[in-house]
Amino acid sequence: MTTDNTSMESVSHEDRLFPPTAAFVKDAHISGVEAYKNLYTKSIEDPEAFWSEAADELHWFKKWDSVLDRSDAPFYKWFDGSRTNLSYNCLDRHIEEGRGDKTAIHWEGEPGDSRDLSYKQLHLEVCRLSNVLKARGVSKGDRIAIYLPMVPELAIAVLACARIGAVHSVIFAGFSADSIRDRVLDSETRMVITSDGGYRRGKMLKLKNIVDEGVDGCACVKDVIVVKRGEDHPVDCTMQEGRDHWYHELVSQVGDECTAEEMEAEDLLFLLYTSGTTGKPKGIMHTTAGYQVYSYLTSKYVFDLKGDDVYWCTADVGWITGHTYIVYGILQNGVSQVMYEGAPNHPNEGRFWEIIEKYKVSIFYTAPTAIRAFMKWGDKWLNNKDLSSLRLLGTVGEAINPEAWIWYHKMIGGERCPIVDTWWQTETGGHMLTPLPGATATKPGCATVPFFGIKPAILSDDGSDVEAGILAIKEPWPGMLRGIYGDPQRYKDTYWCKWDGRYYFPGDGARVDADGYIWILGRVDDVVNVSGHRIGTAELESVFVEHKDVAESAVVGIPHEIKGQGLVAFVTVIDGRDYDDQLRKELVAMIDKSIGKFARPERVLFSSDLPKTRSGKIMRRLLRDIAEGKELGNVTTLADPSVVESLQKQYQQE
Repeated sequence: MTTDNTSMESVSHEDRLFPPTAAFVKDAHISGVEAYKNLYTKSIEDPEAFWSEAADELHWFKKWDSVLDRSDAPFYKWFDGSRTNLSYNCLDRHIEEGRGDKTAIHWEGEPGDSRDLSYKQLHLEVCRLSNVLKARGVSKGDRIAIYLPMVPELAIAVLACARIGAVHSVIFAGFSADSIRDRVLDSETRMVITSDGGYRRGKMLKLKNIVDEGVDGCACVKDVIVVKRGEDHPVDCTMQEGRDHWYHELVSQVGDECTAEEMEAEDLLFLLYTSGTTGKPKGIMHTTAGYQVYSYLTSKYVFDLKGDDVYWCTADVGWITGHTYIVYGILQNGVSQVMYEGAPNHPNEGRFWEIIEKYKVSIFYTAPTAIRAFMKWGDKWLNNKDLSSLRLLGTVGEAINPEAWIWYHKMIGGERCPIVDTWWQTETGGHMLTPLPGATATKPGCATVPFFGIKPAILSDDGSDVEAGILAIKEPWPGMLRGIYGDPQRYKDTYWCKWDGRYYFPGDGARVDADGYIWILGRVDDVVNVSGHRIGTAELESVFVEHKDVAESAVVGIPHEIKGQGLVAFVTVIDGRDYDDQLRKELVAMIDKSIGKFARPERVLFSSDLPKTRSGKIMRRLLRDIAEGKELGNVTTLADPSVVESLQKQYQQE
C-alpha cells in the first residue's frame, strides 16, 4: 500500500446519465431525488431517530435501551439492551401476518430438478433442523461450519443456527480441505453440516470427502451431518460411526416446533472468513440486532422490494452477498426468490435467461464478472428469451466497467430497468454506496451516492479532502463488523489503522465527480505509479473493455527502471475473435487516446480467462507474480487453477 501524501489521479471520463423512468419513480419506495436527499439528511443529522424508526418495522422481544453506544470505539454497539431473533423475523413474522403460504424459495437444481418452499414450509424445515442441533448437544454460542452446495438445506441450516443462537460459519462448497481446516480450528467448530456432493457443470463434486480430509485430526468437531444430494448420481462417502449422521434420518426423528431463542443485540450471529491476498484467514464477526436492521432496510430500499416481486441473486450463500441478499435481508422482506445450484453455462450459456423466463424474475442481482462472461459468450444466447418480467437489475463484486454496464442495460434490461451498482464489503454487512432506483440518475460504472446513515469521505494519507484518493467512512453504521474472531488488535490494525483511528478504512481508492457521485477506483493496493502518475488499475482496465472484441481485462504494475512502474495488461477477448498484433495495436492506441502515452503497457497478453477466486474476483496479486517471475504458491482455492499455469507458461514464452 502506498504511504505518501499525494492524491490519486483519475483518468476516466463518463458523462452518460440514465435517470429512472417516471413510471418507476411513481411507484418506488424512495420516489425522486428530493425524497432521497431529505431522508439521507435525517439519517446523518439524527441517526438514532432514523434507525429507531427502521427497527420498528421488525419484531423485538424487547426494545433497545440505546440505539448507538459509542463508548468503546471502534467496538460500537447497536440497539443495546434489545432482544430479538433473525430467524423469527425471516419466518414467524410472515406466518403471523398471513403470508405463510407465499413461496419463499423457488429452488432450481443444476440437472433441472426443482422444489418450491413456502414460508410455512421453510419454517417447518428450520424448526426440525433446530431441534436436531439441540438434540446433538448444540447450545447458544457454539460454532457450526456449513459446507453445502446451493440447495435449500443451506438456507435452512443458516436459519436454524440463528434460531437457537448457534454461530454459523458458512464455507463456500468448493474451498479446499486446508481452507476448511483453517476455519474449523480458528473458530473451534463444534459441528459441520455438509452433503455427499453437489453439481457443478454436470459433475458431482464429492463434498463429504473434502470435509473428511479437512476435519481429520480436528478434535473440536463432534458431529458431521450429511445432506443426501446424490440421489441420481450416488456419491461414495464413508460415514464415520458416532460422528457422521444422515440429515434426512435426523430430521425425521424430531418435532416440528422450535421456539426462537431471544438473542441479545450484540450476540454473535455469524462468522465469515475472508482470506484476502496473504496471511491467516480473518473471521469477520457480525452480531444480531444491527445487522438485522441493516440487512432488512438495504434490501427493501436498494432493490425497491414489493410483495409481488420474484427476486434472484446469483451469488452463493458462502459469500456475504448470499448471507445478506439471499437469506437474511430478502427473507425479512417476505418476497419470493429464486435459488439456483449450478453454473451459468450448464448445459449451455443461456441457462440464466431460461431461469429468468421460467420464474418470471423481476429483480436480477449478479456480478460484473458474470456480465463480462455473458458478453464473451455472445448475444445469440439471448435470442427468443423473454426477459420482459425484469424491472430492476443490480451488480455486486468488483466495480463494473462502463461498457459492460451499457451491455447489461441494453441486452438484459431492455433499456427500461434501473441498475443498482452496489459497493460494499464482507465487513460492512450491506450496501454502502449505491443508487436508489427510484431516485438516482445513474452513470455507467459509478456507485453514485451513499446509503442512508453512511457518511463517506475521500482523503489523502494525511486526512485532507481530495477529489481522488482513499475512501473513508466517517460514522458507524448498524451492519458494520464487530471485530475479527479471537483477535481484537488485528481488527484495529486492519480497519482503523489510518487517520488516527477516527474513520473506518475499507482499503479502496475512490474519486468524486462534479455531480458529487463517488466512483470506486479499486483497492489501494492496486494503484500504480507510472512516471509520477498515481492511477487505479480499474480505470485502465475499463479502457480496454471499451473495445468491441474485449470481454475482460486486468492490469498490474511491475518495477520499471525509468517510469518507476510499468504496466502489463492481461486481456480476454469475446468468443470467436482471434487475437493478434493488430488487436494489440488497437488497444495500445486506445490507451494513448484515453489516458496518454505515459500509460502504454509494456506488454499485452491475451488469454481465454483470468485467474479468479470462486466468488469471481480477479486475483491481480497472482498476475503480478506472473509478470515479475515469482513463485505462485497455493492456487487450489481459485475457480480454475489451470488458468494461472497457462498464463505463466505463455508469459515466459513471449
